[in-house]
Amino acid sequence: MRPSDSQQIIHIHPRAPAKPAVGAICNGCGICCLSEPCPIGMLISRKRQGQCQALRWSDASGRYVCGLLAEPESAASWRRSLQAWLRPLLRRWIAAGQGCDCELLPQSPSSGQATSREAQGPG
Repeated sequence: MRPSDSQQIIHIHPRAPAKPAVGAICNGCGICCLSEPCPIGMLISRKRQGQCQALRWSDASGRYVCGLLAEPESAASWRRSLQAWLRPLLRRWIAAGQGCDCELLPQSPSSGQATSREAQGPG
């Protein structure tokens, strides 16, 4: 079964928190950034669809974080002085701390649906 034009398959870390309601505090579920980059993420990722290249999984906090804020030196090749200047703007541009604005409705795969790895068989 192929996803329709209104559906998109994204791979979410198994420990990621469930998506909060729209308007609720961001919990780092990552669904927004896994589905498409924000405007600044489009510049970094050089694409308009799919996972943002700046998105990072944090084992320590068990959530997704924006690499432009958490690890700017690895997410983008900007000079350190530019990173310090851009940090407050980045927080505003990605709406950090403003609440969930992602209206996507995540669905788990149907039971018995094979992932590409399972479909290939053992090995």
